[in-house]
Amino acid sequence: MPDKIYNFYSIIIPSFNRADEIYVLLDSLIKVEFPVEHFEVIIADDGSADETESIVDSYQKKSKFQLRYFSQQNKGPGAARNLGMSKAKGDFFIFVDSDVSVPPHWLTNIDQALNMEKADAFGGPDTFRDDFPALLKAINYSMTSFITTGGLRGKKGKKLAKYYPRSFNMGLSRELWEKIGGFGSLRHGQDIEFSNRIIRSGAKVIFVDNAEVFHKRRTNLRRFYRQVFNWGVARVNLYKIDKSMLEPLHLMPAMVTFILGLLIILGLFFKPLALLLMIGFILGLVILLISMINSIIMYRQVGPALYLPLVMPAQIIGYGMGFIYNFIRRVVFSKGEKVGFKKHYYK
Repeated sequence: MPDKIYNFYSIIIPSFNRADEIYVLLDSLIKVEFPVEHFEVIIADDGSADETESIVDSYQKKSKFQLRYFSQQNKGPGAARNLGMSKAKGDFFIFVDSDVSVPPHWLTNIDQALNMEKADAFGGPDTFRDDFPALLKAINYSMTSFITTGGLRGKKGKKLAKYYPRSFNMGLSRELWEKIGGFGSLRHGQDIEFSNRIIRSGAKVIFVDNAEVFHKRRTNLRRFYRQVFNWGVARVNLYKIDKSMLEPLHLMPAMVTFILGLLIILGLFFKPLALLLMIGFILGLVILLISMINSIIMYRQVGPALYLPLVMPAQIIGYGMGFIYNFIRRVVFSKGEKVGFKKHYYK
């Protein structure tokens, strides 16, 4: 029986001042059950001023796989990923974010799926670890639940709109990269624009549902709102690049936000509208209650469910506000590209 033929993978990790979390990812990569001679790990540092380089240096001395470090002046995560690809040796490039960790089977399942499907690119899901705090589990639920915009993120057989691989867990072949080029200059939504070019190239793109990563988002409620607001802003920027990147479902958070705001204002003066607002509020409570029960079953604890009355509205309204704001700016008034929250983004 012939020996198994493996692809060679370059795992590319963009990083900017993430010394407090990147060691968790590197620890998990050390435990990956995959031949070390068939993958490398590249830290593409975007001008960090912390201890990232020294941490990577310590792991270079104890990891069995090849771990390489490259640095550039701060240009953003897309430019850092492009730096990583320019230095990579792999047949396939895989991107993960610095705030994730991976289970031991992760790379094996990617390799099996790519070989079986003869795919050119892939995306994988993100999920939680049992040790995540309750708030992060609530955010994970809201981000991956089919009820919210999680229905767009790649649930097998349950996608309500076109699936775009996301940069926290995605990859493509070297050959495809040479064909379509690297990441663009968008601050937010750049992975969707990159995935859109992958799809439009005619490449075969698969969703590897058993190649999950544990996504410990560095966030609190304020940061989460800023993040989803920026995603709403980004969706309009994507629309201005290619109209196919805006589908009807992407409008739903904005529509809910607009209608809710309108009913609140008009309901102060017209009682029938106040009644309609009350019906909508009751319906929202029912959906929220179902989500809370589902969350308790999923996590086997009550804590995350108690955050959902804050997290789920923050996601929908935050995204909706960002979309409405940038739609008025860019589409109605034909202004230039807008970034959204940028200064002190993670504070």
